[in-house]
Amino acid sequence: MISASDYEFFSRFLKQRSGLLLSEDKHYLLESRLMPLLRKFDIPDFARLAAVLRDSSSSIIASAVVEAMTTNETLFFRDKAPFEDFTRTMLPALHAARPAGQRLRIWCAAASSGQEPYSLAILLLENPGLIGGREVEILGTDLSNDVLDRARAGRYNQFEVQRGMGVQMLLKYFTKVGDLWEVNARVRNMVQYRKFNLLDSYAGLGTFDILFCRNVLIYFDAPTKTDILSRMARVVAGDGYLVLGAAETVIGVGDAFKPLPQHRCTYVPNIEARERAIPTRART
Repeated sequence: MISASDYEFFSRFLKQRSGLLLSEDKHYLLESRLMPLLRKFDIPDFARLAAVLRDSSSSIIASAVVEAMTTNETLFFRDKAPFEDFTRTMLPALHAARPAGQRLRIWCAAASSGQEPYSLAILLLENPGLIGGREVEILGTDLSNDVLDRARAGRYNQFEVQRGMGVQMLLKYFTKVGDLWEVNARVRNMVQYRKFNLLDSYAGLGTFDILFCRNVLIYFDAPTKTDILSRMARVVAGDGYLVLGAAETVIGVGDAFKPLPQHRCTYVPNIEARERAIPTRART
């Protein structure tokens, strides 16, 4: 069992390192996620783990704790609405607005084990007319090295591919390797992965046309959400899109983005707010 004082420490530690807001009723979740780490690092109990984390030299264990608590469930084509918006609204609008041949860039933040970016890659291959031969770059990022390694490998068990992946697409874009299904090279080569913490600097990421960040903000407190959305707005093109999870919204969380009318999960940069944030002399 985790003592009250150690639980408070773990909560502060996770908030500082990842932005994760751990409410007071998450003792079971914390214990279930951290118990395997006690065995892995031969640590006798949670009190000792807390003591180890207080030692700044324990970077490997600290990273393992953050990864254990921030790895979330994902599946192929999770929720239909965002993927329908992707093919019916976002891609046609961007294709019409961009000069011929200009590359499109997509960022899947908190990509976990890769199902979301590979779903987007498959949709691009299924609908080549929507991009008119353009090059498309898909970047998947996550905090966890373990899930990123899985994403790069692109191998999933039968249960994982059955969740959201139709038989026709499975046979078209996957190859059976033993008991696993492997994403074929054509799909896998469309996605690049890198480790990234949403609390870190966004400098060097470049500008994206579409940003998927689903089922992530729900774990942050209001100031952290506002900060992340503000920084995301600076790396999303003015006519680009932000896609959040079904239980998430930008309403009441700053003014960096605004809802796209009649699209439940899709948001666009709030250009008016962006202009107000630029000093008058910088606009002249």
